Formats: sequence, C-alpha cells, structure tokens
Amino acid sequence: MGIYALTGAATGIGAALSRQLREAGNDTIVVDVKAEDADIVADLSTAAGRKSAVEGIQARAPEGLDGFVPLAGLGGHVTPPSLIARLNYFGAIACVEGVRDLVARRQGAVVLISSNSAPGLGVNEEYLGLLAAGEESAACELIDTLNSALAYAGSKLAIARWMRHHVTEYAKCGIRLNAVAPGVTRTPMTDAVYENPQVREAMLAYVASIPVERTAAPEEIANAIRFLLGPEASFVCGSVLFVDGGQDASQRPDQM
Repeated sequence: MGIYALTGAATGIGAALSRQLREAGNDTIVVDVKAEDADIVADLSTAAGRKSAVEGIQARAPEGLDGFVPLAGLGGHVTPPSLIARLNYFGAIACVEGVRDLVARRQGAVVLISSNSAPGLGVNEEYLGLLAAGEESAACELIDTLNSALAYAGSKLAIARWMRHHVTEYAKCGIRLNAVAPGVTRTPMTDAVYENPQVREAMLAYVASIPVERTAAPEEIANAIRFLLGPEASFVCGSVLFVDGGQDASQRPDQM
C-alpha cells in the first residue's frame, strides 16, 4: 500500500479523498490550518507555514511519497484577494516543489487542483505573469487593486499552466503531473459562497447552467483525483481533467 500527503484535507474534497485512500489500505498525511483531523497544522498562505508543512511531511515520509495533492484553497468570495493568491497558487506550488524529491523517490504522482471556472471568469494577464514568475509580493499587491473573483480564477488558471509547463521536467524524475478542474461541489467553501449576498445570485445562475442539472459531491471529485494518483492512470501525464457535469464543454464547445 502507499503513502500520500494532502493539504487542506480536513474538510470537503480533501477529507473525502483521505477517507477513500485510507479505506483502500493507504496511509495519508493531512496538512491543514485546522487542528482537527490534521497531522500537520500549517497556514500555507505564509512562507513559514509552507516550510513547516514540507518539513512535517518529510519527517513523516522519509522513504518517499506515492502521491501528493495540494487541496488547500479559498473561494472567490474571500477578502483580501491577495490571500487567495497566497494560498491557492503560491502555497500549492511551494508545497509541490518542497515534496518533489519525496514523490520522485517512489515514482509517484502529483495532482493539482484547478477549476472549471478558471477559463471563464475573466483573467488579468499581468497578474498571471506575476504568478508564473513567482513574484508573490507584486502579484498580491496588484490583485488587491482588482477583486477576489479575478484572484481566484487567475490562481486556478495559473495552477493549470504551471502544471503543463513543468510536466516534462517532472516526468524525467519519474513524477506524473496532472490536474483536476472541478465544477461546483458541495463543500463548506461553496456553502460560504452561497451565504454571501453579493455573489449568491451569480452562483445560483452558474449552477443552473450545469448540463447534468446538479452539483458534485466531494466524493465524485475525490474519485477523479484518486484515479490520477493510481496505476490505472500510468500514461496520463500533463492532463487537466474536467469533473464538472459537462459545464465546460457546454460553455466552450470549440475549446479544448
């Protein structure tokens, strides 16, 4: 059986994935800002928290990881927008790079979390460029002059771009990089979005456009991540798997 490290796995999709992996006989290392159900408590929006998380994973998996999934993230309703950039993008990438050697040691897989909304909510190319360049302070300063929706969409698009730009480099180390792009999923994060009166109506309209006419359960997204982590996906590398009830295809049928 394997050993996997997951961030943001105390609730939502991460909790479902951790449960599935453990039920299959695997060990999981859970990193979360919440102490409950976390093996390592760390705030990945900060440099100190990222360092603590990586060191904690290294201590618990000295022989390597079979897989790593950076699930910790914030939705587009959170303020300030820079907090979204710090956690969703810089926190995720710092942890992936920090555990790279551990995953390579066991020829494992990394699955990043993008979003089906990333291509559709509008982007700011200057912000995306600063994310890609690793310019955290400048990216955060810029996005705080814009808005949280752009911060979220940009962070998730940048995650997918980072994955595709690094897929060859990581593959040469024996690591498969992929990403999932979930649609609207019933989690505490999306519950908070529904409760925000400024975005509630837009959220309801977005959900109404899903072809299968429902939102996802956390387990359904976890199923896709688990597939990409496992041996059945041994030749899947550099892909973004949309798990969104057909929404991306219905809204952008000529793009792929």
